Amino acid sequence: MNREYHKWHSPNLNRDMELLVFGHAGARVIVFPTSCGRFYDWENREMIKALEYHIEQGWIQIFCVDSVDRESWWNMEAHPKDRAIRHLTYQKYIVDEVLPWTKKMNANDFVIALGASMGAYHAINIALNYPDNFNRTIGMSGPYDFAQMSGPYSVFNWVFDYYDDNVHKCNPAASVRSASDEQLAKFRKLDIIFAMGQTDPLFGSNEIFHQVLDEKEVPHAYRVWDGFAHDWPIWHEMVLHYIGGDGTRLAV
Repeated sequence: MNREYHKWHSPNLNRDMELLVFGHAGARVIVFPTSCGRFYDWENREMIKALEYHIEQGWIQIFCVDSVDRESWWNMEAHPKDRAIRHLTYQKYIVDEVLPWTKKMNANDFVIALGASMGAYHAINIALNYPDNFNRTIGMSGPYDFAQMSGPYSVFNWVFDYYDDNVHKCNPAASVRSASDEQLAKFRKLDIIFAMGQTDPLFGSNEIFHQVLDEKEVPHAYRVWDGFAHDWPIWHEMVLHYIGGDGTRLAV
């Protein structure tokens, strides 16, 4: 299997960013790490091994990007306004720098945003903010609604009572709820896939996101798994269900 390491100084983020590439052809898959994770986590946790057959067949090419979570949502010393701005700047890095770079390496026009846990949030949110740049988004065990996440039983509390336009852009359920007809038309062209364990604390946020997508008539695949289902061995199974089973399903 082809494996490459790359690093460059990001003008958007004003810092060095690293990534790993696996494969030689196929749909371009941008993989986001879990909370505060690194670009090598999917390799270390054997997610790449789980996708080895797809990669070697040339159906997908994986680009494992780094995160800036400790500078954005997990920087609890920063104001929510600044955390949101940093998160959106990170999305600009992905869209303005990573995607054009991957296009030079691989001309395939089919682009997938993929992640688990916090990476699932990244994958879903960036696809909604930049629907023209992605064809499919896959989230496994991710949070998608700030209202549920800020409640009294929340695992995460990213924004407390603060809210502005930038925070709104970072909130998937709210973004869909307030979307214009033009935005909704673009969302309806996306393959939106997300899965969640029935006893996961983030289950409520997935239910809300699912309900909002239904209300706005945005097609999507929402799959509920038994139990907690928020761990790497389960994600090994999940990703094989939703990435696409053969080259034709990933073609444009």
